[in-house]
Amino acid sequence: MKLIIAYIQPDRLNPVKQALYARNIYKISVTNALGCGQQRGYVHMWRGALQEVNLLKKVRLAIAVNDDFIEPTIEGICEGARTGRIGDGKIFVLPIEECVRIRTGERGVDAIG
Repeated sequence: MKLIIAYIQPDRLNPVKQALYARNIYKISVTNALGCGQQRGYVHMWRGALQEVNLLKKVRLAIAVNDDFIEPTIEGICEGARTGRIGDGKIFVLPIEECVRIRTGERGVDAIG
Protein backbone atom coordinates (compact mmCIF):
# COMPACT_ATOMS: atom_id res chain seq x y z
CA MET A 1 0.00 0.00 0.00
CA LYS A 2 1.25 3.46 -0.90
CA LEU A 3 0.15 7.04 -0.39
CA ILE A 4 0.66 9.09 -3.54
CA ILE A 5 0.80 12.84 -2.96
CA ALA A 6 0.87 15.13 -5.98
CA TYR A 7 1.06 18.90 -6.28
CA ILE A 8 -0.35 20.17 -9.57
CA GLN A 9 -1.59 23.38 -11.21
CA PRO A 10 -5.22 24.17 -10.27
CA ASP A 11 -6.32 24.35 -13.91
CA ARG A 12 -5.05 20.79 -14.53
CA LEU A 13 -7.29 19.18 -11.88
CA ASN A 14 -10.07 18.12 -14.28
CA PRO A 15 -7.70 16.55 -16.85
CA VAL A 16 -5.95 14.66 -14.01
CA LYS A 17 -9.28 13.41 -12.63
CA GLN A 18 -10.36 12.23 -16.09
CA ALA A 19 -7.03 10.41 -16.60
CA LEU A 20 -7.39 8.72 -13.20
CA TYR A 21 -11.02 7.76 -13.85
CA ALA A 22 -9.95 6.15 -17.15
CA ARG A 23 -7.62 3.95 -15.07
CA ASN A 24 -10.36 3.00 -12.55
CA ILE A 25 -8.93 5.20 -9.80
CA TYR A 26 -11.80 7.07 -8.16
CA LYS A 27 -10.84 7.63 -4.51
CA ILE A 28 -8.87 10.87 -4.22
CA SER A 29 -8.62 13.68 -1.73
CA VAL A 30 -8.11 17.22 -3.07
CA THR A 31 -6.82 20.20 -1.07
CA ASN A 32 -5.88 23.74 -2.07
CA ALA A 33 -2.25 24.54 -1.31
CA LEU A 34 0.28 27.35 -1.68
CA GLY A 35 3.87 26.74 -2.66
CA CYS A 36 6.81 27.62 -4.84
CA GLY A 37 9.51 25.76 -6.67
CA GLN A 38 11.51 26.70 -9.75
CA GLN A 39 8.84 29.23 -10.69
CA ARG A 40 9.95 31.46 -7.79
CA GLY A 41 6.77 33.51 -7.97
CA TYR A 42 6.22 36.78 -9.78
CA VAL A 43 5.99 40.55 -9.21
CA HIS A 44 2.90 42.62 -10.01
CA MET A 45 1.60 46.13 -9.42
CA TRP A 46 -1.37 46.50 -7.06
CA ARG A 47 -2.71 49.91 -6.05
CA GLY A 48 0.48 51.59 -7.15
CA ALA A 49 2.80 49.33 -5.18
CA LEU A 50 4.92 46.46 -6.41
CA GLN A 51 4.12 43.18 -4.73
CA GLU A 52 6.24 40.08 -4.88
CA VAL A 53 4.16 36.89 -4.85
CA ASN A 54 6.33 33.94 -3.77
CA LEU A 55 3.65 31.41 -2.90
CA LEU A 56 1.64 30.29 -5.91
CA LYS A 57 -1.69 28.46 -5.91
CA LYS A 58 -1.42 24.69 -6.26
CA VAL A 59 -3.71 21.71 -5.74
CA ARG A 60 -2.63 18.81 -3.52
CA LEU A 61 -3.92 15.33 -4.36
CA ALA A 62 -3.66 12.49 -1.87
CA ILE A 63 -4.43 9.01 -3.20
CA ALA A 64 -4.03 5.80 -1.20
CA VAL A 65 -3.61 2.81 -3.52
CA ASN A 66 -2.83 -0.89 -3.44
CA ASP A 67 0.42 -1.99 -5.06
CA ASP A 68 -1.31 -2.89 -8.36
CA PHE A 69 -2.44 0.72 -8.86
CA ILE A 70 0.82 2.58 -8.13
CA GLU A 71 2.06 2.91 -11.72
CA PRO A 72 -1.37 3.58 -13.30
CA THR A 73 -1.91 6.36 -10.73
CA ILE A 74 1.44 7.98 -11.44
CA GLU A 75 0.91 7.69 -15.21
CA GLY A 76 -2.58 9.22 -14.92
CA ILE A 77 -1.35 12.18 -12.90
CA CYS A 78 1.53 12.80 -15.32
CA GLU A 79 -0.76 12.51 -18.35
CA GLY A 80 -3.30 14.97 -16.99
CA ALA A 81 -0.93 17.48 -15.38
CA ARG A 82 1.88 17.71 -17.93
CA THR A 83 2.07 20.93 -19.95
CA GLY A 84 5.85 20.95 -20.52
CA ARG A 85 6.34 24.20 -18.62
CA ILE A 86 7.99 24.86 -15.27
CA GLY A 87 5.50 24.40 -12.46
CA ASP A 88 3.71 21.28 -13.72
CA GLY A 89 4.13 19.77 -10.27
CA LYS A 90 5.64 16.94 -8.24
CA ILE A 91 4.58 13.44 -7.19
CA PHE A 92 5.66 11.79 -3.94
CA VAL A 93 5.13 8.09 -3.16
CA LEU A 94 5.10 7.12 0.53
CA PRO A 95 4.60 3.72 2.20
CA ILE A 96 1.46 3.17 4.28
CA GLU A 97 1.83 1.10 7.45
CA GLU A 98 -1.87 0.44 8.03
CA CYS A 99 -5.26 1.43 6.74
CA VAL A 100 -8.56 0.94 8.61
CA ARG A 101 -12.03 1.52 7.20
CA ILE A 102 -13.94 3.01 10.13
CA ARG A 103 -17.41 1.88 9.03
CA THR A 104 -16.60 -1.85 8.76
CA GLY A 105 -13.33 -2.26 10.64
CA GLU A 106 -11.60 -3.71 7.55
CA ARG A 107 -7.84 -3.39 7.55
CA GLY A 108 -5.01 -3.32 5.04
CA VAL A 109 -5.57 -3.66 1.30
CA ASP A 110 -9.26 -4.46 1.79
CA ALA A 111 -9.80 -1.12 3.52
CA ILE A 112 -8.28 0.90 0.66
CA GLY A 113 -10.52 -0.71 -1.94
